[in-house]
Amino acid sequence: MVKDAQAADALITYGALVLHDSRVSEEDNSIFLDLLEDYFAQPIEELKKDERPELSYQIGVTLENTEKPKCAVDEPCLRIIAKLDPPERPLDISAHSPDPKCRFFWRMSEKAPYETQFPGLNAVNIVPQAHGLKTRWTPIMEQWGTSMKSSYDICPFIPIHADKIISSVADLAQMTAVGLGLPAETFRDAGRYGPHLLAPTASDLLKYGDKDTILAGFHSDLNFLTIHGRSRYPGLHVWARNTGKRIPVKIPEGNYLLVQAGKQLEHITGGLIKAGFHEVVVNEKTISTIEARKSQFPDRPLIRISSTFFWHLNSDFDLAPIPDLAARARAVREEQTRLGNEEEYMVYEPMKVGHHVQK
Repeated sequence: MVKDAQAADALITYGALVLHDSRVSEEDNSIFLDLLEDYFAQPIEELKKDERPELSYQIGVTLENTEKPKCAVDEPCLRIIAKLDPPERPLDISAHSPDPKCRFFWRMSEKAPYETQFPGLNAVNIVPQAHGLKTRWTPIMEQWGTSMKSSYDICPFIPIHADKIISSVADLAQMTAVGLGLPAETFRDAGRYGPHLLAPTASDLLKYGDKDTILAGFHSDLNFLTIHGRSRYPGLHVWARNTGKRIPVKIPEGNYLLVQAGKQLEHITGGLIKAGFHEVVVNEKTISTIEARKSQFPDRPLIRISSTFFWHLNSDFDLAPIPDLAARARAVREEQTRLGNEEEYMVYEPMKVGHHVQK
């Protein structure tokens, strides 16, 4: 029960926590990053074969300069940025420019025993057909995606080791439910048939390697939990809810993953847990890493791959704030207001998860 409370408290306080798992292999991560570098080094004509704009890019590839950071036109998000101390603000996204990153969505979900109302969010995977990629693709994506769904140790946002207590992200969802005073299966069951996505991004650092280039503008994610694996290139910044500080992420080599709360978790808790914000930019450490890899691996593409996994609730799940948690959220907001740290008031309307993702 103590560990359950630790998981819930970390997500309430920081909006994030660190997971450690001896099964998360650095070798598997390296093989995955190599595969994605090779994939995104292909000519644009090859990449476009895997585009599915008719499915709103919910499967397959999304090419650069397509995704736009929602915060650039979202007034509540812009107000969050304005409240941050100037040195802690993200790089300016007010130009409304699309992100120069590409993305690939690879679904890792259990087929539901019912017909979903949202087939576009539950589409069949696309396997690249290029020579040298086709046979490698599925086993490598499945291996790394499964590793990212699996985790043992839980640490608060500032890593402090704990006992081996989590066997999967679904287990983390279960622990969070118990820590919040809910039945253990509340979140786990709601996400059993979720359209979970291994969702790596790719940024061409030959084209977009100048300092202060925004690769992924300031945003939070629409899913329930976001898992960040280690990239070869620095540049990921996150904001902890309790400090408002812009924190450069450095995931150690080996067995560590960073988990942030997403919008579905914020919605169902009535704002008791807030979705974590993050950005990816080119900073001085990115540039020094580019130079080092040019020297050490001259034949490898200079492409920054992010190891990102989105854990979703079922698309057909009725998403609405749980009353007891919404009451706690109001109490927290009132206390923060009393302390001079007023948070944005949000209304969480009942809706299907699929509509939440599509809106």
